Amino acid sequence: MSNETPVRVTVAGSAGTEPYDVLIGRQLLGELPALIGKQARRVAVLHPEALAETGQVLREDLAEQGYEAIAVQLPNAEESKTAEVAAYCWKALGQTGFTRSDVIVGVGGGATTDVAGFVAATWLRGVRWIAVPTTVLGMVDAAVGGKTGINTAEGKNLVGAFHPPAGVLCDLAALDSLPVHDYVSGLAEVIKAGFIADPTILELIESDPEGARGPAGPHTTELLERSIRVKAEVVGSDLKESGLREILNYGHTLAHAIEKNERYEWRHGAAVSVGMVFAAELGRIAGRLDEATAQRHRAVLESVGLPVTYRGDQWPMLLETMKVDKKTRGDRLRFIVLNGLASPTVLESPDPAMLLAAHAEIAA
Repeated sequence: MSNETPVRVTVAGSAGTEPYDVLIGRQLLGELPALIGKQARRVAVLHPEALAETGQVLREDLAEQGYEAIAVQLPNAEESKTAEVAAYCWKALGQTGFTRSDVIVGVGGGATTDVAGFVAATWLRGVRWIAVPTTVLGMVDAAVGGKTGINTAEGKNLVGAFHPPAGVLCDLAALDSLPVHDYVSGLAEVIKAGFIADPTILELIESDPEGARGPAGPHTTELLERSIRVKAEVVGSDLKESGLREILNYGHTLAHAIEKNERYEWRHGAAVSVGMVFAAELGRIAGRLDEATAQRHRAVLESVGLPVTYRGDQWPMLLETMKVDKKTRGDRLRFIVLNGLASPTVLESPDPAMLLAAHAEIAA
C-alpha cells in the first residue's frame, strides 16, 4: 500500500442495490482481497490482450492468497464488446465451475469493465464483480454506475444490464504509461462532468490545459475525484436511468452515432467531445443556452486537444443511427442540453431544422 491514504467516494445504493466505494490513489491492488471476500473460492480476472502481463500477475497474486484464480484474455478496446466474447467468457466460467459466491474482476479500460460487468450480470443471473479501471475514461465513467453492456451491429451498448460492482479501484499508477491520446480521450468525460454539474472542473483545466493532458499535472487527482463524485451522486439516486441519470448522456446521443459510423475506430472521448459541441449548439439554437457557454465548450475541449468537428457529409447516417439510440422514446429524439452552466435538461423532439443547424456548427 502507498503511504498516502486513498480518496474514497461512496456510491449510494439504489433500486435495491448495495452501496460501494470507489478508491482513488496509488498501489491499491492490496485492497482487492478484502473486496473479493472470504466467501469466494474462485476469481476470474478478465483483461484485454494489451494487459496480458498485468492479468497474469494479478491471477498469480490471487492464487497465492488461496483463490482458484483464472485469467481470461479479451480482445482490445471495443472489439471485446460482442456477444461472441461474452459467450467465450461464459464458457470459461462454466468450465471452471463458477458459482454465485465467486467473483469476477475486470482489469482494463472502459470496454473491458463494460464486458466484465455484463458477464457478471448474466452469469447465474448475477455474480459479484470488481472493476479495476486502467484508463481515465474507465475511472471516471465506465467503471462507476453499474451500466454494463455490449455492442451490436445496430448500435453501441444496445444490449446490457444494470449491475453495480462491489467496488472500484482507480490506481493512478496505471495512468503513468497510458498513451497521451487515450489519456486526452478520457478528459472528454471529465469536461462533461464540469459542464453538467461541477464548473470547478472547467476552471482547473482552463488554469493549466497542458497540465491537464497528462497524469503528472497538478490537478490530476482532484479532476478525477470531482468527476467521479458527480457520477456517484447521480447514479446513487437513479441507477436505472429513470430520470436524473439521463444528464450523464450529455453529448452521447451524437457521439454513439459517430462511433458506429466510424466502426468504433474513433475513441469514445473524441466522439463525446464532438457530441458535446453539437449539444451545446442545439441548446443555443433552442434558446436554452447562452452563446458564451456554448463557445466555452469549444475552447475547453480544443485546449486539451480534443476534436470539435466531424465530417459534414455524414449527417443522414448519423440521424438514422440516433433514431435507435437508447434515449429515444418511440420516434421522438431526446437530447440532453443545458439551460445554463451546470443546469442540464431534456430537449425532446427538436425541430429537424434545429438539428440541421446544430450539425452545421460541427461540420468539418
